[in-house]
Amino acid sequence: MERTLTWRDLNRAMLARQMLLERVTLDVPEVLQRMGGLQAQYAPSMYIGLWTRIEGFERDELTGMLERREVVQATLLRSTIHLVSTADYWPLTVGVRNARRDAYLRAVRDKPDPAAMEEAVRSLRALLAERPVRRTEIDQLFGPQIRHGIGMFLDMVRVPPSGTWARRRADLFGAAEDWVVRPDVTEDEAQDLLVRRYLGAFGPAHRTEIADWAGLPVSTVAKVLARHDLRTFRDERGRELVDLPDGPLPDPDTPAPVRFLPTYDATLLAHARRTLILPEEHRSKVFHVRMPQSIGTFLVDGQVAGTWAPKANGVEWEPFAPLPARVRRQVAAEADRLTSFHA
Repeated sequence: MERTLTWRDLNRAMLARQMLLERVTLDVPEVLQRMGGLQAQYAPSMYIGLWTRIEGFERDELTGMLERREVVQATLLRSTIHLVSTADYWPLTVGVRNARRDAYLRAVRDKPDPAAMEEAVRSLRALLAERPVRRTEIDQLFGPQIRHGIGMFLDMVRVPPSGTWARRRADLFGAAEDWVVRPDVTEDEAQDLLVRRYLGAFGPAHRTEIADWAGLPVSTVAKVLARHDLRTFRDERGRELVDLPDGPLPDPDTPAPVRFLPTYDATLLAHARRTLILPEEHRSKVFHVRMPQSIGTFLVDGQVAGTWAPKANGVEWEPFAPLPARVRRQVAAEADRLTSFHA
Protein backbone atom coordinates (compact mmCIF):
# COMPACT_ATOMS: atom_id res chain seq x y z
CA MET A 1 0.00 0.00 0.00
CA GLU A 2 1.33 3.46 -0.90
CA ARG A 3 2.32 5.70 1.96
CA THR A 4 0.23 8.81 2.49
CA LEU A 5 2.30 11.93 3.02
CA THR A 6 0.90 14.73 5.16
CA TRP A 7 1.42 18.38 4.30
CA ARG A 8 4.06 18.48 7.02
CA ASP A 9 5.92 15.51 5.48
CA LEU A 10 5.95 17.41 2.19
CA ASN A 11 6.89 20.66 3.91
CA ARG A 12 9.98 19.18 5.52
CA ALA A 13 10.91 17.30 2.34
CA MET A 14 10.96 20.52 0.35
CA LEU A 15 12.79 22.48 3.04
CA ALA A 16 15.49 19.80 3.09
CA ARG A 17 15.84 19.70 -0.68
CA GLN A 18 15.85 23.48 -0.92
CA MET A 19 18.59 23.68 1.74
CA LEU A 20 16.35 25.64 4.09
CA LEU A 21 16.71 23.31 7.08
CA GLU A 22 20.42 24.10 7.30
CA ARG A 23 22.85 26.08 5.21
CA VAL A 24 25.27 24.08 3.06
CA THR A 25 28.92 24.50 2.08
CA LEU A 26 28.43 23.44 -1.56
CA ASP A 27 29.51 25.59 -4.50
CA VAL A 28 26.98 27.80 -6.27
CA PRO A 29 26.48 25.69 -9.45
CA GLU A 30 25.70 22.57 -7.39
CA VAL A 31 23.29 24.50 -5.18
CA LEU A 32 21.50 25.84 -8.28
CA GLN A 33 21.16 22.32 -9.65
CA ARG A 34 19.75 21.08 -6.34
CA MET A 35 17.32 24.02 -6.30
CA GLY A 36 16.10 23.36 -9.83
CA GLY A 37 17.39 26.79 -10.81
CA LEU A 38 16.65 30.13 -9.17
CA GLN A 39 13.97 32.50 -10.45
CA ALA A 40 15.58 35.88 -10.98
CA GLN A 41 13.39 38.61 -12.47
CA TYR A 42 14.79 40.92 -9.76
CA ALA A 43 18.59 40.66 -9.57
CA PRO A 44 19.01 40.86 -5.76
CA SER A 45 16.69 37.85 -5.44
CA MET A 46 19.44 35.65 -6.86
CA TYR A 47 21.92 36.80 -4.26
CA ILE A 48 19.53 36.56 -1.32
CA GLY A 49 18.24 33.17 -2.43
CA LEU A 50 21.79 31.84 -2.34
CA TRP A 51 22.73 33.68 0.87
CA THR A 52 19.88 32.02 2.75
CA ARG A 53 21.05 28.57 1.58
CA ILE A 54 24.87 28.72 1.49
CA GLU A 55 27.07 29.16 4.54
CA GLY A 56 29.29 32.23 4.21
CA PHE A 57 27.98 33.24 0.78
CA GLU A 58 29.15 36.67 -0.43
CA ARG A 59 27.76 38.82 -3.24
CA ASP A 60 31.01 39.03 -5.19
CA GLU A 61 31.06 35.25 -5.43
CA LEU A 62 27.99 35.15 -7.67
CA THR A 63 28.95 38.20 -9.71
CA GLY A 64 32.34 36.61 -10.42
CA MET A 65 30.73 33.35 -11.49
CA LEU A 66 28.45 35.19 -13.90
CA GLU A 67 31.45 36.96 -15.38
CA ARG A 68 33.41 33.68 -15.66
CA ARG A 69 30.37 31.95 -17.22
CA GLU A 70 30.18 29.32 -14.47
CA VAL A 71 26.50 30.20 -14.03
CA VAL A 72 24.07 31.65 -16.55
CA GLN A 73 21.11 34.03 -16.37
CA ALA A 74 18.50 33.55 -19.11
CA THR A 75 14.81 33.30 -19.91
CA LEU A 76 13.92 29.64 -19.35
CA LEU A 77 11.12 27.96 -17.41
CA ARG A 78 7.67 29.53 -17.90
CA SER A 79 9.46 32.19 -19.99
CA THR A 80 10.82 33.82 -16.83
CA ILE A 81 14.41 34.75 -16.02
CA HIS A 82 16.30 32.01 -14.16
CA LEU A 83 19.81 31.61 -12.82
CA VAL A 84 21.18 28.13 -13.56
CA SER A 85 24.49 26.32 -13.68
CA THR A 86 26.30 26.40 -17.01
CA ALA A 87 25.95 22.61 -17.22
CA ASP A 88 22.17 22.87 -16.89
CA TYR A 89 21.62 25.77 -19.27
CA TRP A 90 21.40 23.89 -22.57
CA PRO A 91 19.42 20.88 -21.28
CA LEU A 92 16.85 23.19 -19.69
CA THR A 93 16.72 25.31 -22.85
CA VAL A 94 16.27 22.34 -25.17
CA GLY A 95 13.76 20.75 -22.80
CA VAL A 96 11.35 23.69 -22.81
CA ARG A 97 12.09 25.42 -26.14
CA ASN A 98 9.26 23.94 -28.20
CA ALA A 99 6.73 24.33 -25.41
CA ARG A 100 7.73 27.98 -24.94
CA ARG A 101 7.33 28.67 -28.66
CA ASP A 102 3.95 26.97 -28.78
CA ALA A 103 2.71 28.90 -25.73
CA TYR A 104 3.92 32.18 -27.24
CA LEU A 105 2.21 31.53 -30.58
CA ARG A 106 -1.04 30.60 -28.84
CA ALA A 107 -0.99 33.66 -26.59
CA VAL A 108 -0.01 36.44 -28.97
CA ARG A 109 -2.86 37.99 -30.94
CA ASP A 110 -0.88 39.95 -33.49
CA LYS A 111 1.46 37.18 -34.63
CA PRO A 112 4.66 38.28 -36.40
CA ASP A 113 5.10 37.24 -39.99
CA PRO A 114 7.23 34.04 -40.02
CA ALA A 115 9.47 35.32 -42.79
CA ALA A 116 10.01 38.62 -40.94
CA MET A 117 10.86 36.76 -37.75
CA GLU A 118 13.30 34.48 -39.58
CA GLU A 119 15.06 37.48 -41.11
CA ALA A 120 15.17 39.25 -37.73
CA VAL A 121 16.74 36.18 -36.12
CA ARG A 122 19.43 36.08 -38.81
CA SER A 123 20.18 39.78 -38.42
CA LEU A 124 20.28 39.71 -34.62
CA ARG A 125 22.40 36.56 -34.58
CA ALA A 126 24.97 38.26 -36.83
CA LEU A 127 25.01 41.35 -34.60
CA LEU A 128 25.38 39.28 -31.42
CA ALA A 129 28.40 37.54 -32.96
CA GLU A 130 30.11 40.95 -32.83
CA ARG A 131 28.94 42.26 -29.43
CA PRO A 132 26.18 42.09 -26.78
CA VAL A 133 23.02 44.03 -27.61
CA ARG A 134 20.66 45.95 -25.33
CA ARG A 135 16.89 45.44 -25.33
CA THR A 136 16.33 49.04 -26.44
CA GLU A 137 18.47 48.43 -29.52
CA ILE A 138 16.49 45.29 -30.39
CA ASP A 139 13.32 47.40 -30.15
CA GLN A 140 14.79 50.05 -32.42
CA LEU A 141 16.00 47.50 -34.98
CA PHE A 142 12.93 45.27 -35.18
CA GLY A 143 10.03 46.92 -33.33
CA PRO A 144 8.15 45.62 -30.30
CA GLN A 145 6.21 42.95 -32.20
CA ILE A 146 9.40 41.13 -33.18
CA ARG A 147 11.25 41.89 -29.96
CA HIS A 148 8.59 40.30 -27.76
CA GLY A 149 8.92 36.98 -29.58
CA ILE A 150 12.46 36.83 -30.91
CA GLY A 151 13.74 35.17 -27.75
CA MET A 152 11.52 32.20 -28.57
CA PHE A 153 13.42 31.64 -31.80
CA LEU A 154 16.96 32.70 -30.87
CA ASP A 155 18.54 31.40 -27.65
CA MET A 156 20.01 34.31 -25.69
CA VAL A 157 21.55 34.87 -22.26
CA ARG A 158 21.80 37.96 -20.06
CA VAL A 159 25.36 39.27 -20.14
CA PRO A 160 26.98 40.74 -17.00
CA PRO A 161 27.32 43.29 -15.54
CA SER A 162 23.65 43.52 -16.57
CA GLY A 163 21.46 41.63 -14.10
CA THR A 164 23.90 41.78 -11.17
CA TRP A 165 23.59 43.34 -7.73
CA ALA A 166 25.47 46.45 -8.91
CA ARG A 167 23.57 46.79 -12.20
CA ARG A 168 20.20 45.24 -11.65
CA ARG A 169 18.42 45.66 -14.96
CA ALA A 170 19.01 42.48 -16.99
CA ASP A 171 18.73 44.10 -20.41
CA LEU A 172 22.04 43.20 -22.14
CA PHE A 173 21.87 40.10 -24.34
CA GLY A 174 24.37 37.71 -25.84
CA ALA A 175 23.92 34.68 -28.09
CA ALA A 176 23.79 31.54 -25.99
CA GLU A 177 25.88 29.57 -28.47
CA ASP A 178 28.68 32.13 -28.11
CA TRP A 179 28.38 32.32 -24.33
CA VAL A 180 28.00 28.64 -23.36
CA VAL A 181 29.42 25.62 -25.19
CA ARG A 182 26.48 23.62 -26.49
CA PRO A 183 26.52 19.86 -25.82
CA ASP A 184 24.82 17.28 -28.02
CA VAL A 185 21.57 16.78 -26.10
CA THR A 186 18.24 15.53 -27.43
CA GLU A 187 14.87 16.88 -26.31
CA ASP A 188 14.09 13.57 -24.53
CA GLU A 189 17.40 13.69 -22.65
CA ALA A 190 16.84 17.33 -21.77
CA GLN A 191 13.34 16.68 -20.44
CA ASP A 192 14.60 13.71 -18.43
CA LEU A 193 17.03 16.03 -16.67
CA LEU A 194 14.35 18.69 -16.27
CA VAL A 195 12.05 16.29 -14.43
CA ARG A 196 14.88 14.93 -12.29
CA ARG A 197 15.80 18.49 -11.31
CA TYR A 198 12.22 19.20 -10.29
CA LEU A 199 11.80 16.08 -8.18
CA GLY A 200 15.22 16.57 -6.61
CA ALA A 201 14.28 20.12 -5.66
CA PHE A 202 10.54 19.94 -4.96
CA GLY A 203 9.46 16.30 -4.74
CA PRO A 204 7.47 14.25 -4.03
CA ALA A 205 5.09 15.86 -6.51
CA HIS A 206 2.08 15.37 -8.76
CA ARG A 207 2.72 15.37 -12.49
CA THR A 208 0.62 18.51 -13.00
CA GLU A 209 2.90 20.42 -10.61
CA ILE A 210 5.95 19.41 -12.63
CA ALA A 211 4.19 20.59 -15.79
CA ASP A 212 3.21 23.92 -14.21
CA TRP A 213 6.77 24.59 -13.04
CA ALA A 214 8.43 23.64 -16.31
CA GLY A 215 5.80 25.09 -18.63
CA LEU A 216 5.38 21.71 -20.35
CA PRO A 217 2.16 19.88 -21.29
CA VAL A 218 1.09 17.30 -18.71
CA SER A 219 1.14 14.67 -21.46
CA THR A 220 4.83 15.38 -22.07
CA VAL A 221 5.64 15.09 -18.37
CA ALA A 222 3.72 11.78 -18.19
CA LYS A 223 5.88 10.35 -20.99
CA VAL A 224 9.04 11.43 -19.22
CA LEU A 225 7.93 9.93 -15.91
CA ALA A 226 7.17 6.63 -17.62
CA ARG A 227 10.85 6.36 -18.57
CA HIS A 228 12.00 6.49 -14.93
CA ASP A 229 11.93 4.12 -11.98
CA LEU A 230 10.23 6.28 -9.35
CA ARG A 231 8.76 5.92 -5.88
CA THR A 232 5.07 6.67 -5.52
CA PHE A 233 3.09 8.07 -2.60
CA ARG A 234 -0.33 9.60 -1.99
CA ASP A 235 -1.10 13.01 -0.61
CA GLU A 236 -3.90 13.67 1.85
CA ARG A 237 -6.27 14.28 -1.07
CA GLY A 238 -5.50 10.85 -2.51
CA ARG A 239 -3.48 12.13 -5.48
CA GLU A 240 -0.50 10.12 -6.65
CA LEU A 241 2.88 11.73 -5.97
CA VAL A 242 6.11 10.61 -7.61
CA ASP A 243 9.65 10.97 -6.38
CA LEU A 244 13.23 9.99 -7.07
CA PRO A 245 14.29 6.73 -5.39
CA ASP A 246 16.71 8.53 -3.06
CA GLY A 247 14.83 11.79 -2.41
CA PRO A 248 15.09 12.79 1.28
CA LEU A 249 11.97 12.57 3.45
CA PRO A 250 12.89 13.99 6.87
CA ASP A 251 10.89 13.38 10.00
CA PRO A 252 7.94 15.81 9.87
CA ASP A 253 8.87 17.04 13.35
CA THR A 254 12.35 18.12 12.21
CA PRO A 255 12.96 21.66 13.55
CA ALA A 256 12.97 24.33 10.83
CA PRO A 257 14.99 27.52 11.47
CA VAL A 258 13.97 31.07 10.63
CA ARG A 259 14.86 31.82 7.03
CA PHE A 260 14.44 34.96 4.90
CA LEU A 261 13.37 34.37 1.29
CA PRO A 262 13.64 36.75 -1.68
CA THR A 263 10.82 37.78 -3.98
CA TYR A 264 9.49 35.01 -6.22
CA ASP A 265 11.31 32.23 -4.38
CA ALA A 266 10.10 29.09 -6.18
CA THR A 267 9.14 27.37 -2.92
CA LEU A 268 6.20 29.81 -2.68
CA LEU A 269 4.85 29.50 -6.22
CA ALA A 270 1.64 27.72 -7.14
CA HIS A 271 3.31 24.44 -8.12
CA ALA A 272 4.41 23.95 -4.49
CA ARG A 273 1.09 24.58 -2.75
CA ARG A 274 0.98 21.03 -1.36
CA THR A 275 3.76 21.90 1.12
CA LEU A 276 1.88 24.83 2.72
CA ILE A 277 5.17 26.73 2.98
CA LEU A 278 2.98 29.68 2.03
CA PRO A 279 -0.32 29.19 3.91
CA GLU A 280 -3.21 29.94 1.58
CA GLU A 281 -4.64 32.63 3.86
CA HIS A 282 -1.44 34.64 3.32
CA ARG A 283 -0.98 34.09 -0.44
CA SER A 284 -2.70 37.33 -1.47
CA LYS A 285 -0.38 39.26 0.87
CA VAL A 286 2.62 38.00 -1.10
CA PHE A 287 1.30 37.63 -4.67
CA HIS A 288 -1.35 40.07 -5.87
CA VAL A 289 -2.24 41.69 -9.18
CA ARG A 290 -1.80 45.12 -7.59
CA MET A 291 1.69 44.10 -6.42
CA PRO A 292 3.40 42.51 -9.45
CA GLN A 293 6.83 42.93 -7.93
CA SER A 294 5.88 40.60 -5.04
CA ILE A 295 7.66 40.97 -1.68
CA GLY A 296 10.28 39.29 0.50
CA THR A 297 9.06 36.83 3.13
CA PHE A 298 10.43 35.01 6.16
CA LEU A 299 9.75 31.49 7.44
CA VAL A 300 9.00 30.43 11.00
CA ASP A 301 8.73 26.67 11.58
CA GLY A 302 8.74 26.08 7.84
CA GLN A 303 5.93 28.47 6.91
CA VAL A 304 5.75 32.08 5.77
CA ALA A 305 5.05 34.14 8.88
CA GLY A 306 5.59 37.67 7.58
CA THR A 307 7.25 39.97 5.09
CA TRP A 308 10.44 42.00 4.95
CA ALA A 309 11.96 44.82 2.92
CA PRO A 310 15.36 46.55 2.80
CA LYS A 311 15.28 50.08 4.22
CA ALA A 312 17.92 52.76 4.77
CA ASN A 313 18.34 51.72 8.41
CA GLY A 314 18.39 47.96 7.69
CA VAL A 315 16.01 45.11 6.96
CA GLU A 316 12.55 45.81 8.34
CA TRP A 317 10.19 42.89 8.93
CA GLU A 318 6.53 42.57 9.83
CA PRO A 319 4.84 39.36 11.04
CA PHE A 320 1.34 38.43 9.92
CA ALA A 321 0.42 37.62 13.53
CA PRO A 322 2.05 38.19 16.93
CA LEU A 323 5.10 35.96 17.50
CA PRO A 324 6.41 34.62 20.83
CA ALA A 325 9.32 36.64 22.24
CA ARG A 326 11.76 33.76 21.62
CA VAL A 327 10.77 33.59 17.95
CA ARG A 328 10.93 37.39 17.57
CA ARG A 329 14.53 37.28 18.78
CA GLN A 330 15.34 34.60 16.20
CA VAL A 331 13.74 36.60 13.39
CA ALA A 332 15.53 39.77 14.51
CA ALA A 333 18.88 37.97 14.57
CA GLU A 334 18.40 36.63 11.04
CA ALA A 335 17.25 40.09 9.88
CA ASP A 336 20.48 41.55 11.30
CA ARG A 337 22.49 39.02 9.30
CA LEU A 338 20.58 39.92 6.15
CA THR A 339 21.13 43.62 6.87
CA SER A 340 24.89 42.96 6.98
CA PHE A 341 24.67 41.08 3.67
CA HIS A 342 22.74 43.97 2.09
CA ALA A 343 25.27 46.49 3.35
